[in-house]
Amino acid sequence: MCGIVGYIGNQTAKTVLLEGLRRLEYRGYDSAGMAVYDRDGFNVSKKSGRVANLAMEVGKRELEGSLGISHTRWATHGGVSDSNAHPHVSSDGKIVLVHNGVIENFGDMKRFLLTKGYTFESETDTEALSNLIAYHYEKEGRPTNGFSRFFMAVRKALRHVEGTYGIAALCVDCPEEMIGARKGSPLILGVGQDEFLLASDVSAIITHTSNVVYLNDDEIVSVTRDKFQISTSSELGVDAIIDTVNWKIEDSEKGDYPHFMLKEIFEQPAAIENAMRGRFSDDGSTANFGGWNLSPHELRQIDRILFTSCGTAWHACLVAEHLIERFARIPVEVEYASEFRYRNAPLDKNTLVFVITQSGETIDTLGALREAKRKGYRTLAISNVVGSTIAREADGGIYQHAGPEIGVASTKAFTSQLVIAAMVALYVGRLRDMSFASGVKMVEALKELPDKIGRVLKQNDHIKDIARRYAHYADFLFLGRQSMFPIALEGSLKLKEISYIHAEGYPAAEMKHGPIALISEDCPSVFFASNDEVFHKVISNIQEVKARKGKVILVHAESCDVPEGLVDDAIIFPDGHEAIIPILATVPVQLLSYHIAVERGCDVDKPRNLAKSVTVE
Repeated sequence: MCGIVGYIGNQTAKTVLLEGLRRLEYRGYDSAGMAVYDRDGFNVSKKSGRVANLAMEVGKRELEGSLGISHTRWATHGGVSDSNAHPHVSSDGKIVLVHNGVIENFGDMKRFLLTKGYTFESETDTEALSNLIAYHYEKEGRPTNGFSRFFMAVRKALRHVEGTYGIAALCVDCPEEMIGARKGSPLILGVGQDEFLLASDVSAIITHTSNVVYLNDDEIVSVTRDKFQISTSSELGVDAIIDTVNWKIEDSEKGDYPHFMLKEIFEQPAAIENAMRGRFSDDGSTANFGGWNLSPHELRQIDRILFTSCGTAWHACLVAEHLIERFARIPVEVEYASEFRYRNAPLDKNTLVFVITQSGETIDTLGALREAKRKGYRTLAISNVVGSTIAREADGGIYQHAGPEIGVASTKAFTSQLVIAAMVALYVGRLRDMSFASGVKMVEALKELPDKIGRVLKQNDHIKDIARRYAHYADFLFLGRQSMFPIALEGSLKLKEISYIHAEGYPAAEMKHGPIALISEDCPSVFFASNDEVFHKVISNIQEVKARKGKVILVHAESCDVPEGLVDDAIIFPDGHEAIIPILATVPVQLLSYHIAVERGCDVDKPRNLAKSVTVE
């Protein structure tokens, strides 16, 4: 979940590293640090807190070196402090290391290294690895098979690691070499003009180059000033594939918006347009996907679909379950990826497994994908990041094309996932028993979606006014039925994530089975309703809340006949096809959560304890 940036080239490393860290700060902001090789040695700077604290520290130093590594941390092992910040230097001063991931056997490594005279200054697992590399470097003889003594030491040390890692390392004796490696944690090599960069996310290097190499698990890269060489931990050579990043640096900047989250909320019409572009049939009756690697005949043999994911993407899975069962008439199950990967879930042999992940690097979702593949199931991924690990390891999939999402709380990636879920339901439904006319109607509804979301966004000031009236409350309930229940869950999560208000989401009918005990004047309820067969049931649930003096915000479709004076505040979204209603209902609660958080003075883009891409268990 941390951010890594490494640089070797002709520019001043300090400047490049700080720029990269600022772009990666959404991946972790407990502390930050860098090591620059300068005047025949390492110059290491580490500060707890934001990257700005590190920038002030290194600004006091004249660092002219053009080789360096840096890190912004989300704490796993050890508290938030200067000593626990990365980089970590081996106790003999030979090796400096930054690391993302969790080394599960670091305790055993540390005990062994203590017997060899190595000492420790931090509580982190990373320091054990820096010392272990130093131990093997001391034992290593001459360079082997074209690789340096330093490279061989890293390779031997990593063979003893249990857990996950993305690392960048330097050696005091090798001022012309930087080494990177990955296993379960992303690492990318940027190939520039007379320079190379290592990073955990392409956004850190996009100002320097759009040419990248996505490292695979168990690969190690040696980078010098004029070349790079990749091998595996088992000493196999690797022919690198250089890919081109297809977005621009402007896509990852705030522009005139005060926060990335607000910018990304307002980017949703374009993100949804991009998700649909080129994916409808010429006759306008179904969706087309080019990357499934499954024929229509094979898809017709599928008896069951399993969706698995984490967090916000898990809520997208719940909507997908509703839509696919409704329009394609195939049984769908939804599992938390973190649970699925460890439990022996019985699945029918004709089950298709879908994973949804914005980053394509979520460690639990990756584990679930690998478990499904290990058991012989066909796997498909819905992901936003081209070249991500999950996108490469799944049997096929669908890219969201939503553009980079920097705000920690997902917005445009979530609605993009919902659009693709609706298109999957359409595509599979048309392969089965959905009529041509029904398909045409659903395609037309999906094409109208960007304009309808634009109409919701025009209510921003109205929603801001509502947020001001509710920002002081400490508890919220979010309640919806059918496809609105996952949106209730997502609304409660958004409020929790960025405003630190306790919130819970439930099916509206379940309120009577326990949560109604929470209803009071101090616990507002946010209800969702569309003009469907359960609308009057939702109205009855609202009346139960009002009878107990609870305040109600109703997010509803414009054709709903809401009794006058029943609710305290209302946010209205346009009417639409059943497939797009959950998407239209999502945008108002994104804005509501955002404005409540701003009113409370919270750091919207960097909420406490959270990071954007969860790459550790």
